Amino acid sequence: MKNRNDFTQGNILSTLLRFAWPILAAMFLQALYGAVDLLVIGHFGDAAGVSAVATGSQFMQLVTVVTTGLAMGITIAIGQAVGRGSEEDARAAVGNGITVFLIFSAALTVLLLLFTEPVLRLLKTPAEAFAEATAYVRICSCGAVFIVFYNVLASIFRGTGDSRTPLIVVACAAVLNTAGDIYFIGALDMKAAGAALATVISQGVSVGLCVLIIKKKGFRFTPSRKQLRLKKETAGNIMRLGMPIALQDGLVNISFLVIMAIVNSLGVIPSAGVGVAEKVCAFIMLVPSSFAQSLSAFVAQNFGAGRMERAKGSMLAGMKLSLAAGAVLAFLAFFHGGFFSGLFTSDTEVIAASASYLKAYAIDTLMVSFLFCFVGYFNGCGKTKFVMTQGIIGAFGVRIPVSYFVSRVAGVTLFEIGLATPASTVVQIILCFTFFRLLSRKTQKSADRL
Repeated sequence: MKNRNDFTQGNILSTLLRFAWPILAAMFLQALYGAVDLLVIGHFGDAAGVSAVATGSQFMQLVTVVTTGLAMGITIAIGQAVGRGSEEDARAAVGNGITVFLIFSAALTVLLLLFTEPVLRLLKTPAEAFAEATAYVRICSCGAVFIVFYNVLASIFRGTGDSRTPLIVVACAAVLNTAGDIYFIGALDMKAAGAALATVISQGVSVGLCVLIIKKKGFRFTPSRKQLRLKKETAGNIMRLGMPIALQDGLVNISFLVIMAIVNSLGVIPSAGVGVAEKVCAFIMLVPSSFAQSLSAFVAQNFGAGRMERAKGSMLAGMKLSLAAGAVLAFLAFFHGGFFSGLFTSDTEVIAASASYLKAYAIDTLMVSFLFCFVGYFNGCGKTKFVMTQGIIGAFGVRIPVSYFVSRVAGVTLFEIGLATPASTVVQIILCFTFFRLLSRKTQKSADRL
């Protein structure tokens, strides 16, 4: 019987889809965390509350993407070890990964608590929303260890080819988060603080469920105590692979925080409008994002096994599927953005501002189908430094400058500010295609010499 977790054999499309759909479903449920927070407070609160949760959750999203990026180092290390057939290396990657992230989560909690207010000031959080945004971020900061370890455990499972366990866990947590939002915000009127408390509790439960599942079902790559001790080579490999991804994802997210700051300076309605649009965008981008994560693990195994043509084939399959879904989502976002924005708030001005911003994201939805699959392919090959480089160029060379200069134009709309995002994606796709061609030529020359 074929091993369901082996990506080096079988039909590429069916194997990739079987692995990718639970990741897509899990990411959908994770997106519900912030979406439900905003939806509930949008209907029980006011524009200031929406702005507070939007700004605070955008800040905490930075923490999540940096953690996920670092944890991708574990996914790639495990995937490549499995591709090589080395269970010992896979166990070592799991053990050292857990220890590295224990240290990381402790340092992260301290930093978040110390710099909450300075960061919110840098983001130009509207005065009406500042106190609530501060409460939101501080409560989430106290639960940072849960945010870190859910993503670490999910990365470990995916590195071994298991995308279903993270789905089961996040499904349970999403239900709990929704119930918590309704209780803390609707019944107790805790506003943004209630949204944060519900998020922390549900993340804590997700970690607990992961541990229970491991104990009940067993785990093929359970590390020994010796493998939990930091080993320079193993921990260094995880950081070498994960750090560029984390830096790239973090800096890209910072670029969106800068855009949030630019928009916040325009007033509470534009601030709330972009906040709502970002939540809608979290769903629009799910398909390409899920393929980026899936391809990282899929390509890593084939890279470890030396099956590069199969790795390239998986990237092309991911692009086709992402583009098909992206065309539908782009149409909905461009022509029906007001409807989706109205799910999060009843304020007509906020809905109009959000719909305007979403039109620009609709354009980007088509192009990221290519960009994200390139990124997943390069991550799986271990070319994470290039991923970091192209991401930084797109964010700081295009997205921030364009959004800033456009925002200075009198009478500018959020649609025009939002066009900075597809502009940066075009540049990044050109960089990725050029690098892909260079890698392919280099690989072919090496094969010819053999």
